[in-house]
Amino acid sequence: MRQLDATRRAENLRAPRCGSLQALFLAVVLAIALAAAPAEAASATLVTEREDCNPEAGVVKLPGGEPWAQKRLDIKTAWRLSTGAGVRVAVIDSGLDIEHPQLPWLSIFIDLTGTGYTDCVGHGTAVTGIIAGRVYPGVAFHGVAPQASIIELKQSNQAEGHVANLAAAIDRAVQLDADVINISIRAADHPALKAAVQNALARDIVIVAAAGNITQKNEEKPAYPGSYEGVLAVGSATPDGRRADSSNTATPVGVLGPGMGIIAPWPRGAYKVDLEGSSFGAAYVSGTAALVRARFPHLDQEQVRRRIVATADGSVGKGTGAGMVNPVLAVSAVLPFEPAGRPVVAAPPAPPIAADAIAKVQPEDVHARNLSLAVMTGALILVAVAGALALVLPLGRSRGWRVDRPH
Repeated sequence: MRQLDATRRAENLRAPRCGSLQALFLAVVLAIALAAAPAEAASATLVTEREDCNPEAGVVKLPGGEPWAQKRLDIKTAWRLSTGAGVRVAVIDSGLDIEHPQLPWLSIFIDLTGTGYTDCVGHGTAVTGIIAGRVYPGVAFHGVAPQASIIELKQSNQAEGHVANLAAAIDRAVQLDADVINISIRAADHPALKAAVQNALARDIVIVAAAGNITQKNEEKPAYPGSYEGVLAVGSATPDGRRADSSNTATPVGVLGPGMGIIAPWPRGAYKVDLEGSSFGAAYVSGTAALVRARFPHLDQEQVRRRIVATADGSVGKGTGAGMVNPVLAVSAVLPFEPAGRPVVAAPPAPPIAADAIAKVQPEDVHARNLSLAVMTGALILVAVAGALALVLPLGRSRGWRVDRPH
């Protein structure tokens, strides 16, 4: 059995089980991208739930080929510089299938719903898998930061979350020293939620939140906490890099993340192959934030957010922010606005050489060259003559300067 902290063990004793004993260790996380009801938003107390645990069925075998999101983001290339090791990502969602073979070892699992350590919707399992899913033999899917540690905070057991639980989960993530908080949830503005976000930002935690989805039930209006200042709000992108039609444009989007046709882990050791929404785009960006925090631990949360935005692929149009997140550039680019004297990957390029730094080449003096050649030639001739005389004179003396004649 996997090791969990004392808090989890204590809560596990008093939390009602959802289904059989085996179901308690299955994790399926909820697509909680819907706004909290007004009555819920007005409450400041935790809301516990009693619901049947019956997530949608997933598939056991994935379709062939690597998921488009992984290929588009080129995640494995980013792993040459960072895999997220040492970074703690808090996932506030609907729970987790802790027995899924690709899901990471948990450092902590906190249940704020009173329904046990299960994912009865699937959303939390999918989001966590995208952030930190491990490589598994024979499976094409993997997460963005496979060496990151996960703090799972279950704040809902159904399709809609509770703003009081969300605020309390953020506070718990702060207490547990999270480095990144992923909030794939759309809630209403509330003083308690805003205070929790501000406290987390002040404690140097990167907060990534979904921009929200446009549905018949959910009109286009700002989503929270994504609309709070300092939060990196993420919209949903299609495989060709444009904003998905369902991605909310009322929230001030910082970047886009893959959010259509998404493949991710699902409860009971399965996978879901048709996921859609800014929730999953936010998960890809949270994974990227984990890579950046592991690679550049000296950067504060604001600098991490700026780096992710500055290295995005670029886009135009409302609700697209800086464009598609780019994990490779996020962990490799040299940015001029980051702390001076602390190069992040390589030293900045040297300033251009001054125009007068190199002396001009003087034109060739043909007369001097010819004179030098003539002097050299004359000297060689004199040497040759002197050598010949050195041989001939002794021979002439020995013969008395006589010349032999033929007989």
